Amino acid sequence: MKNKSLIKNIFGTLLVAIMLFFVYLMARITIPYFSFRTDIDFLLTKQAIIHLSIWRQAFYIHIATSTFVLLAGTLQFVKPILRKRPKLHRQLGKFYVLLVLVFSAPGGFVMALFANGGLSAKISFVITATLWWIVTFLAYKNAREKKFKQHIAFMYRSYALTLTAITFRLYVFILPHFIHMHSTDMYCFITWLSWIPNVIVAELLIRKWKLRGSLVPGRV
Repeated sequence: MKNKSLIKNIFGTLLVAIMLFFVYLMARITIPYFSFRTDIDFLLTKQAIIHLSIWRQAFYIHIATSTFVLLAGTLQFVKPILRKRPKLHRQLGKFYVLLVLVFSAPGGFVMALFANGGLSAKISFVITATLWWIVTFLAYKNAREKKFKQHIAFMYRSYALTLTAITFRLYVFILPHFIHMHSTDMYCFITWLSWIPNVIVAELLIRKWKLRGSLVPGRV
């Protein structure tokens, strides 16, 4: 039993460390955009709409908050904070909810309306942003109503959608080396792949821990 608990703790620590590394990478990706040049990286693909103030505002709001959303979301699942620092957990949760509901999800929704890749990609991004807002709001609502099992379940769903920022970029980098498709088709495929498996995994984890009598990993 002790060995099993030790393995779980090591695995949990390693997982958090990996997520924090991705937070660092996200910061590295977004920082160059705050030179406010319009001829770098992703913005090179948006030259036809870069003049639209609503799109520019949504873009900068979305990327300015992305790293902090990932960081706050990751720290929500750190056991020592969750169990021993409930006040800090609540503060981080409020910060996460504020960023998602007021800035990140609305910014992502506006960006989705102008997404690359055609109608299919636009639909995928719109669904992602909309679901992200809804499940995050429900996580907050259930916490306020002290329905903590429901709160945790919706936080898993919210965090799964938050991780789309990471899984999308991983697939963009990795999949073209293994799957040969037209670039537009590949992009559309990745827009759906980046969030649907995340949501499925979240639902499987929620179901697993519900069957064990708790939604908190490692607690029975």
